[in-house]
Amino acid sequence: MTLHPSVAAVRVPVRAVLSDLDPGDAVAVACSGGADSLALAAATVFEGHKLGLRVIGVTVDHSLQPGSAEQADRVVTQLATIGVDETVTARIQVDTSSGSGPEAAAREGRYAVLEEVADRFSVRRVLLGHTLDDQAETVLLGLTRGSGGRSLQGMRPGFGVFARPLLGVRRADTVTACQVEGLEAWDDPHNDDPGFTRVRVRRRVLPVLEDELGPGIAEALARTADQLRDDTALLDDLASAALDAARRADGLDVDSLAAQPPALRHRAIHAAALAAGVPPVELTRRHVLEVDRLLVAWRGQQWVDLPGHRRALRRDGLLVFEGA
Repeated sequence: MTLHPSVAAVRVPVRAVLSDLDPGDAVAVACSGGADSLALAAATVFEGHKLGLRVIGVTVDHSLQPGSAEQADRVVTQLATIGVDETVTARIQVDTSSGSGPEAAAREGRYAVLEEVADRFSVRRVLLGHTLDDQAETVLLGLTRGSGGRSLQGMRPGFGVFARPLLGVRRADTVTACQVEGLEAWDDPHNDDPGFTRVRVRRRVLPVLEDELGPGIAEALARTADQLRDDTALLDDLASAALDAARRADGLDVDSLAAQPPALRHRAIHAAALAAGVPPVELTRRHVLEVDRLLVAWRGQQWVDLPGHRRALRRDGLLVFEGA
């Protein structure tokens, strides 16, 4: 029997991302029960077991909607039916006290659970079910927010123990793969809630772009992310070297940083501010440009207030970050 193209579309990249692991290694797959993660789980079991890997299915109950505990139980049952070697489920309370929205806070909680699972079970790789459609939405959101190249590079294919093998796979293929394999995917009500910006992008904005500009918009946005990721990695490496060269015992050498091109200087300032304790979600380009003026347009201004009760100032030829 010929393998259905959608099933193959999911299995092939999973096989590639597992190919460097050794028999007996453990791999975890995060599964919400939606089509993307369910198709990923099935492909991971199929390809992982061929390689002699131990597959652990993980589901996280974020407690954000009625019936979430029952849904988590349902996913555990599905994962066991698919053939994972072990299942893990965790219930968390999403903490938005830091100012993060519910989506961001849920993501932070979910990754914390997955990192704990990876550590506890000596997992070599944790697979996430983000697709090409997710990548396109991320790039488009970054573009409309004016977030710069770092945001436009979208989601990384891999970082640390995590891997996203389906970033080149369309959501339609994961849905079809589930149907072909007889897997009943869960439709998360949040995915249809227009109160979420990402849902509006998915349901309204991208379809309009496809209608008005022609097919292939999602693929083009994903290609843009791939191209910018290489460029950003190079600039980040150069900025890191510039920052290292400017380090002194009590701060950063102003002349050394000021001599750098703006693209590197701004990245170095951004990295230095984060290292000084400025919250990443609150640090904006406006803050970076104001700090930059201390380097290249200094007229005796005292300091620049930054989020997280921090400030940047120029003192004795050094750029200094300290508590406000």
